[in-house]
Amino acid sequence: MSGAFGDVWDFLSLRCGQDELEAWAKAVLILADVNVGPGCLTAYWHVSREQYQRRGLEFGTNVAVITADICRNAGSRAAAATLLASRVADLRLEDARAFLRWWQAMRELASAAPECVESLALRTSDALEARDINVFEHFISVGLKRSAAEDRERRRVFFALEDDIARRLVRKEQGGPHFDELDRTLTLFLTALWGRPPNLRALVGSENRPQPRRANIAGPVIRLPEHFQGIDDEEARHLFRACAAHASAHLVFGGLPFRIGSLKPLQIALVNLIEDARIETLAMQRLPGLRTLWSPYHIAQASDLNTAEAIMTRLARALFDPSYKDDHGVVTKGRRLFEAAWARLDDPSISRDIGGLLGNDLGQMRLQFNAKSFVVEPPYRDDGLGLWDFDDDSGIAAESHEMLVEAARMERTEDVDAPLDDRSQAERQSAGRARPTSPDQPGMIIARYPEWDRASGLERRDWSTVREIPAATGDPRLVEEALDAATPVRLRIRQLMQRASVGRSVRLTRQVEGPDLDLDAVIDAGIALRGGELPDGRIFRKSHVAARSVAIALLIDISESTRAQVTTTGRSILDTERVAVAALAEALAALGDPFALLAFASNGHDDVRFTQIKAFAQPYDRQVVSRLAGLKSGLSTRLGTALRHSGAVLDGVSSYRKLIIVLTDGEPSDVDTHDPLDLVEDARRAVVGLRGRGIDSFGVIVGSPSGSAPNIFGRGNTMPVLGVEDLPMRLSELYFRLSRR
Repeated sequence: MSGAFGDVWDFLSLRCGQDELEAWAKAVLILADVNVGPGCLTAYWHVSREQYQRRGLEFGTNVAVITADICRNAGSRAAAATLLASRVADLRLEDARAFLRWWQAMRELASAAPECVESLALRTSDALEARDINVFEHFISVGLKRSAAEDRERRRVFFALEDDIARRLVRKEQGGPHFDELDRTLTLFLTALWGRPPNLRALVGSENRPQPRRANIAGPVIRLPEHFQGIDDEEARHLFRACAAHASAHLVFGGLPFRIGSLKPLQIALVNLIEDARIETLAMQRLPGLRTLWSPYHIAQASDLNTAEAIMTRLARALFDPSYKDDHGVVTKGRRLFEAAWARLDDPSISRDIGGLLGNDLGQMRLQFNAKSFVVEPPYRDDGLGLWDFDDDSGIAAESHEMLVEAARMERTEDVDAPLDDRSQAERQSAGRARPTSPDQPGMIIARYPEWDRASGLERRDWSTVREIPAATGDPRLVEEALDAATPVRLRIRQLMQRASVGRSVRLTRQVEGPDLDLDAVIDAGIALRGGELPDGRIFRKSHVAARSVAIALLIDISESTRAQVTTTGRSILDTERVAVAALAEALAALGDPFALLAFASNGHDDVRFTQIKAFAQPYDRQVVSRLAGLKSGLSTRLGTALRHSGAVLDGVSSYRKLIIVLTDGEPSDVDTHDPLDLVEDARRAVVGLRGRGIDSFGVIVGSPSGSAPNIFGRGNTMPVLGVEDLPMRLSELYFRLSRR
């Protein structure tokens, strides 16, 4: 090994200045300090010698720093494999900047998916087949988005290029721009159209699901295909704009989701078609230029085949293009019904009415319709799934319709950015990943907060957006009956209240009178007398019972995992949380302690949903109980943002002691974060920031102990409640203990 180092040193000494040699030697020490091992050191020496003439020695010192980072995250074997792979990358990427970006991409991969670095390094020649660093970076980005952090084998398969989509990505077979390249442009385009920024995401395929061919709407989120296969350059850009404009028009002019009821698959497809025509007509009335954007895709002809799909495509054109002529009975009837409802275009119910009628007519023609293979036309229109409320009581009879609904449910229950996987529902919930609920209104933006970026070590300014969601109401009797059944809990809480209502005993020093002497004051008075000064006569002390002064914000996690049932009681975790919160709220109202009840869930950094069940200034009454009963489980857990906003709510309260108690059952997670540690670290920093403002935060962890909770709140500020049925008592005991500190 010393001989190899000596050879490289001699080679470089003849060609480099003293400063360059010293910098290179320090780079070697950086690698030695992280214990990269002899194999990696030897590889670095050889790479430095080989790449010296092409890149210079300074480039080699930069490589050493990156290699050390790769070693720290992925190990010495991965670092050595990357160094050896750099020989191939150096030849494939002529530009020095592109080569450095390759190194940086490998470092990013080591940080996010360390187990994949060696696999990709061994396939570097194939991964750089396109000789385009943009293609390689896009490949890394897609791989990290497609594969969940906990599914290491799937990620390894992707980055080892054993995945068909991965191989197509590195070969740049898709043609045309990708969503990532147009994301910002499309955001500005839609903001200019409607005056509000959209929530855009990429919709990526997987091994279990073909590449999506149509856009999808999930609540306030518009998901566009990652690319349009076989469509190049400007044509693809035009199609992206048309898709985005159509999907956003649904959010602007659409209504509540349709109930499926007894509709057949063909009727569902026709309702979608009429609704597409309705919102496009309204959009073009406001912005006539949209007709130019969408018209190139309406190419159906009256001479097309009389299949169910072709007839629907012809009907779509007839409702879009007044000059189009088609004498097919379904087309003419559809146009006549739509024109008759022209005065009611603002009413989405016309789409269900007309679609149901046309579905009956088309069904009587005995034309074959395969819901599983049906693709919406024209291509800029979304798949239509976002228009429906897929509840469990829809009473669907047809087997094909059940398959359609099940496919839609699978689409809805995945994270917005994540593909389907083979894990069970229980496994997905145990990993802390939540599932989106049915689409709803996104809520009014009320605040934006920074978020900590663990990778860069910086705060992202105004990164997370808090939206206020009005509280839904439920039946308060459900909560009241559960409280009546918990009589022992109520009795125990009354006992705790009797002790808490007395208040803290405070010792007052330097008083004019009192039962005891204040020794410090006496000494000071003696010193003053010796110095010939007038002593302070306040030399007594006494005790005083101070009034209670404590305010609490009780923050309730209502993410998807709270839907899970408790085996001992048969109720969900959220039901148990409701009872615990109601029991504590009764006690707080009786004591007169100011408190607020808040609930949160999230659907990405720009959609953190906050519901105020009770404000500090509001009384605790049956209306609050009704709002508590109306809480529903769904979405994810962006804890750091929720903590920051709870702190902002507490800032407006005047109190000696301020507390935030978080009631949660899982790890921080969200659909747009691939490494859960990012949100754990952000939540920890939020707790530290609150503590600096005099606000104490405590975590009550329901169910199995949370591995990250002690790191977030501190071990002393974390209370695991293993038996969920014990939650009402444990939560109350925690509060009364904290309020007497």
